[in-house]
Amino acid sequence: MSNKVYEAINNVSNELLAGIKKDSVNQHQRFNFRGIDAVYNALAPALVKHKLVILPRMTERTVEERASRGGGALFYVTVRAEFDFVSSEDGSKHTVTTYGEAMDSGDKATNKAMSIAYKYAAFQAFCIPTEETSIDPDAEVHEVVSKEELENRKQALLQRAEKCKSTDELAKLWKAISNDEKELIRGEFADLGRSLKEKESANQEG
Repeated sequence: MSNKVYEAINNVSNELLAGIKKDSVNQHQRFNFRGIDAVYNALAPALVKHKLVILPRMTERTVEERASRGGGALFYVTVRAEFDFVSSEDGSKHTVTTYGEAMDSGDKATNKAMSIAYKYAAFQAFCIPTEETSIDPDAEVHEVVSKEELENRKQALLQRAEKCKSTDELAKLWKAISNDEKELIRGEFADLGRSLKEKESANQEG
C-alpha cells in the first residue's frame, strides 16, 4: 500500500521553497514575523492542490493565572497538539506533535496557543525556514510581575494615600497616579475618601 501523504508533503514543501514573507511586526520588541494568517494564506492553495488535509487535536492543556504590571489578570496557556497530515487520495497520514504557548488578558490565550502550535507544525513538516523563536500570534508582549511586587506597590500607594489630610489632597494624589496604579488601590482609595469626607462633615458640624 502506497503512502501518498509523504508525496503530498514533499510537493507542498516544493511549493513553499521561497518561504513565507515576514510581513507582521511586533510593535513592542520591533521585529518582523510570520503571522498565522500569512501561514494559512500560503498553505491553503498548496494543500488543496496536492490533496493534503491537516487535522488538529489538542491532547493537553494547562492554564496558569499571572498578574500584569498593572495588576490585571493574565492567562498563560500551554497546549500539546497533534496534527494529522492526511492524504485525501489514499487516507495515509503522518502525525506531527508540537507545543504552543500564549498569554492573554481575555479569552484568547488557548486559541493563540493552538495557532502557534499549528504554525510550527507546518514549519517542521514543510521545512519552512524560520528565524523567530517566540512569537505571539497577535504580536503582543505582556509584562508580568510577581504578586509580591504588586503587593509592595499597593502598600506604598496606600501609605501615600493615608497621609492625605483632606479629600482635596486625596483627589490630587488620585489625579497624579497612573491608571495602572489606580487599578491597584481603587477600592481602598474609595474607602479612604469616604472616611475623610465623614471627618470633614463632622468638623463642619462641630
